[in-house]
Amino acid sequence: MKLWKINCMEDTFPGMWQRWYKHQCVGVGWCSKWGYHLKGPSHKYAWTRARNAIQQVQPGDAIVVALHGHRVGRIGEVTGKAIADTDWEPLVPPSRTKEDGEMGRRIFVRWDMINAPDDRDQIVLLPAHARFTAGELRPAICEIQSCTLQQLKRAMEDPSNWVGLDTHFDYESALQGYIAAYPHDLEDGLLPHPDKKIREKVFKDGSRSDVLLIDRDQKPVVVECKQGAPSPHDLKQLRNYMRHLTREARCKPRGVLVHGGALKLAENVRKEAAKKPKVEIVRYTLKVDFDRSE
Repeated sequence: MKLWKINCMEDTFPGMWQRWYKHQCVGVGWCSKWGYHLKGPSHKYAWTRARNAIQQVQPGDAIVVALHGHRVGRIGEVTGKAIADTDWEPLVPPSRTKEDGEMGRRIFVRWDMINAPDDRDQIVLLPAHARFTAGELRPAICEIQSCTLQQLKRAMEDPSNWVGLDTHFDYESALQGYIAAYPHDLEDGLLPHPDKKIREKVFKDGSRSDVLLIDRDQKPVVVECKQGAPSPHDLKQLRNYMRHLTREARCKPRGVLVHGGALKLAENVRKEAAKKPKVEIVRYTLKVDFDRSE
């Protein structure tokens, strides 16, 4: 049994992961009508490499769906293939610009629902020690040799590595607006900063904080919002806002970084957050409910 990785082009084809999940398959493109044949000579390196890989994939093999930013969807056990030139069944419907559709060579899978989130809108941000190499990330599909299937499963079954599936929804702007309107949801007793001039201040370097609040002890609270996992650079950026505000408000503010990454923080982020002035890190989750109007 081999472990394979296949890239899901979610940025190019929004909703592709959801289609793969629903149809219990993964797919690649390179339609034979465009000159990409499964057999015979090929002058396209990327296709040559991909077709060699999909021909080697066998039922019983494991294949993991890779998304941008060291994130993965699920592990699937291969149950069959429809990769021949005559098997083309596009997962991206035909359109005026793509008359034959896209992603039409399919590998059928049975998703592993034990070592993964129950919700298909949640995926896994691999921790640093379980990430694939650059050489493994680059190809559309390739065999994974940098880790074992069991090591990958251990990383995927840890809920602290689970994150939301980011879409084109602008989380950061929406989150900033929500915290500004309902600061007490972030921390009981928080209120918008009463001084509008300070709250909307653009600093000399052209930067400005996302949200400025004041806590129950009348201490300013600088809030920085990040859609994905925080980085040391994000913490340094927040401390820069805090320094600017210290001069403006003439008191030392608190710093809170709100992020949508995994619950478990990277070691370099934890170390940076512990430096003085200390920065508090809070993870958010998004939930939206809809009711049909009557």
